[in-house]
Amino acid sequence: MLLQGCASWSKKDDVDIDPVDPHEDINRVSYDFTDKVDRVLFEPVVDAYVQYVPNAAQRSVGNFYDNVSYPNVVLNAFLQGKIKQGFADGLRFVINSTVGLFGLFDMATHMGLEKHDEDFGQTLGVWGFESGSYLFIPILGPSSERDVASVPVSMFTNVLFYVGAVAGAGVFAPLTVLGAIDKRARLAGPMRIRDQAALDPYLFVREASLQQREFLVYDGDPPLNLYDDEPFQDNPFDVKPKRPVSGSESSENDHSEEAVQQKNQGKDLSEQGI
Repeated sequence: MLLQGCASWSKKDDVDIDPVDPHEDINRVSYDFTDKVDRVLFEPVVDAYVQYVPNAAQRSVGNFYDNVSYPNVVLNAFLQGKIKQGFADGLRFVINSTVGLFGLFDMATHMGLEKHDEDFGQTLGVWGFESGSYLFIPILGPSSERDVASVPVSMFTNVLFYVGAVAGAGVFAPLTVLGAIDKRARLAGPMRIRDQAALDPYLFVREASLQQREFLVYDGDPPLNLYDDEPFQDNPFDVKPKRPVSGSESSENDHSEEAVQQKNQGKDLSEQGI
């Protein structure tokens, strides 16, 4: 709500505002806050988790959280008109929830059922909604005015939401904390690249997230009109010959003859030692 309110402020005198990120000042504050919380709280815990928890156990934990959130993928596959994929994703969820022991083991992949990544933000993009302004939500991370709508949908389609409603906070809270640790552990590699390679980590995260979202909306096949608005529409090296004006041919011939005469005169002078 705060970011939407900021969009109504007058910015006519500010020529440095990026139309993709008009809330950059607030977004940077949110980014810095999230980064500090991550470095102080999450990073040490995740480092210990990665170091001491066996890889097989980490994979099972990741499979479990992927599975409990997979109804969101099934729902949005149908909403996007991917009927065949929706049924396949639904079967995948059933198999992993039963044969895979509540998702601890990804048996569906071994059976040839591909894993997909769909959410309500992608669905809105498929329906033709523009992404709008870039937003960085504290703790949750990068988003946009379009993709922020996927947050409540993802919550209500997550099995853990209903498990918590039945079992209470005593079960829901530890599972939520473990899920946050698992998600942060998966981001350890990209965040290490960000810290080592990015001159401006905020811009690095923003551009990477926006490109990834467009990639997901178009299922890896974005349209080829991304550079229609590039500043140089014409090739500066493609010099088109000017149309000759009447009498220009004779003038050009005259100039060329004068150049030949001057060259010959210079040659004669040099032979005479002048």
